[in-house]
Amino acid sequence: MIYLDYSATTPVSYDVLDTYNKVTKEYIGNPNSLHSLGVKSAELLTSATNQIADIFNVSASEIIYTSGATESNNMAIIGAALANRKKGNHIIVSKLEHPSIYKICEYLESIGFEISYVKNDSEGLIDFDDLKKLVRKETILVSICAVNSEVGIRQPLKMIRQIVKKENLGTIIHSDMTQAVGKVSVNLHDVDLASISAHKIYGPKGIGILYKSSNVTLTPLMYGSGKSLGTPALPLIASISKAIRLANQDLEKKERFINLLNEKIVNHLKKYDDILINKTKYSIPHILNISLMKIKPETFIHAMEKKEVYLSTNTACASGELSTSVMAIFNDLNRAKHTIRISLSSLTTTDEINKFLQYFDEEYNKLDNLE
Repeated sequence: MIYLDYSATTPVSYDVLDTYNKVTKEYIGNPNSLHSLGVKSAELLTSATNQIADIFNVSASEIIYTSGATESNNMAIIGAALANRKKGNHIIVSKLEHPSIYKICEYLESIGFEISYVKNDSEGLIDFDDLKKLVRKETILVSICAVNSEVGIRQPLKMIRQIVKKENLGTIIHSDMTQAVGKVSVNLHDVDLASISAHKIYGPKGIGILYKSSNVTLTPLMYGSGKSLGTPALPLIASISKAIRLANQDLEKKERFINLLNEKIVNHLKKYDDILINKTKYSIPHILNISLMKIKPETFIHAMEKKEVYLSTNTACASGELSTSVMAIFNDLNRAKHTIRISLSSLTTTDEINKFLQYFDEEYNKLDNLE
């Protein structure tokens, strides 16, 4: 098997799985209980949260556990919008977001909020001049992802923060960091709210984080007791803590290796006139997007699957649909309809890429001759 869909989800690492199993077996108490088993679980919960806070250089009280990035996005954007409605009703997002962001925006528009979509340049970067023009006194929130999930564009969040805060100091900045954490270095102090998911960094599915700066107030979308709803999912929390720690080790070394794999694929595919490489100088190497202009993406993906090579069309949550990100950057409808996403990992081997390219040639030429 050659797995090249790491941006959709990652396998759980053995170390993380070991943590999950140990915590499940050894920490049976509810962290909210007053007896010794509960205290033991509460101590582990505190330790896991402190480890995450230390890695990101934030306060433990600013870490909120969720079921994943989509829930974090909902809590952040809807929660901030409702909490700040008296200050304004204007929200700015980019055209390079995860589909969940746009669904949230559709809901907010239906209850009276105004959504503006900031432009990006031909390299995929946010248009700073357009952003500056869009921010006004009614602007309560700006949401821009750290790394785009389809083309891998990395946004300069520090610069974006400076522009937004200069125009309106009270505007809250949120970033979906799902595709950034564990791939590139991130600074949570560049934003006020950030969404993170464990299953993108070799952790289990069903656990995520919302970083919420202590300066930000959110209207809760659900009500329960205390900071969290119900019993904390301790095995999952310990697992995401472990996953974040492991994913942040040797980031630069991993990125250099992945970049070599990326370049190997790009150099190989350049020989095909009808394959377009959808990357810019701001694309991280972990995500490589291409367009097969003469072949339907679904057809090619299923052909490669027969070789036990696993790819995707675009983000898994919008699989089979037009790539809005490729459209936003390259402004080519046909190109956006024919995308394939190859996502790489430090687990990917050179041998796997060599075999992938061999299978790619076989299946591409076979399908190309059928046209």
